[in-house]
Amino acid sequence: MAMNRSEPDSCPGVLRLHQAADGPLARIRLPGGILRPDQLRVLAAAASELGDGALELTSRGNAQLRRIHDAEALAARLATADLLPSPTHERVRNIVASPLSGRVGGWADVRDLVPRLDEAILEAPALAGLPGRVLFTLDDGRGDVSGLGGDIGVHATDADEFALLLGGRDSGVRLRYGQAIPTLIAAAHTFQELRDDRWRLHEIPHAADRILAALGLEAVAEPLEIAVRQDNPIGWFTQDDDRIALGAGVRLGRLPAHTAEFLAAVERPVIITPWRGLVLPDLDEWAAEQVVRVLAPMGLIFDAESPWLLVTACAGRPGCAKSHTDVRSDAAAAIESGRVASRQHWSGCERRCGRPRGEVLDIVATPTGYRVDEEI
Repeated sequence: MAMNRSEPDSCPGVLRLHQAADGPLARIRLPGGILRPDQLRVLAAAASELGDGALELTSRGNAQLRRIHDAEALAARLATADLLPSPTHERVRNIVASPLSGRVGGWADVRDLVPRLDEAILEAPALAGLPGRVLFTLDDGRGDVSGLGGDIGVHATDADEFALLLGGRDSGVRLRYGQAIPTLIAAAHTFQELRDDRWRLHEIPHAADRILAALGLEAVAEPLEIAVRQDNPIGWFTQDDDRIALGAGVRLGRLPAHTAEFLAAVERPVIITPWRGLVLPDLDEWAAEQVVRVLAPMGLIFDAESPWLLVTACAGRPGCAKSHTDVRSDAAAAIESGRVASRQHWSGCERRCGRPRGEVLDIVATPTGYRVDEEI
């Protein structure tokens, strides 16, 4: 699909905030969704002291802070915590990876690929010009993130073989582990050369063929069918090393700073997932039990059957001037009343921002009330 745009890419970051209706919004890129405990403490403190008191989790495993009243102080805090490693590349570090990789299941362990890809992006001056909407995916073979519609990615087919994905589709090219990062970076450079004013790779006619030709790569396998899956890890997972990973849902993706402080106090890495939840790995059984006992009453969801996991929503009012109503409050009321039985996305207007991929019931606010779209 060819597409030309007259407006510039205005995707927010830390150094370029989005002027939302309720105040400036900052988006912090978290490659692989990974946060050290000290980094989570910094984000929680920034949300409390510089923002509206919560972290918003995004569909790319990033975090947002709303109503920022001191942008310079925020940037300084994040830089000190290694959350702003480059002023030029900050918006293009969109990397999602299988959250349980190397701990539970999967064909290959892609954890080491995350920092290697991030470092390679930061070391390439030309890639600072990529659009802020570009998305890299690293799937360990379970198929959880390959269906998220990434631009450039790899999907493990065994422990040391990856399919090269371009525009969310398998190109038929197969790579060894050591070839993955150089090939992703080379593909990103070619995307930048081809894209003109386009923001996503699938918008470029014959993009995959043109990238393969430029890189001298050939398809050698029948392409995998890349499906859209909802693999939100929720609950108790026994890791390959017999420790425990806890998967938790976050109500409508909004994590209160106070809850984030408790998570950081566990002193384990926190992995933000592309389903607006999180994983707390590497726990012993006693610690895992205490986390559930303390954090479930604070609103984290450890029950995979919870109706809160069926619903997503855009920002709505007061955050978005285009929204017709406060959709998050309305969605929460619907959940609490027991009226939710299927996947739903609540939108404040026809733009349907934040809508997840795959089958979902659309509930769209209009000037006269909500409209339910049965089409999926």
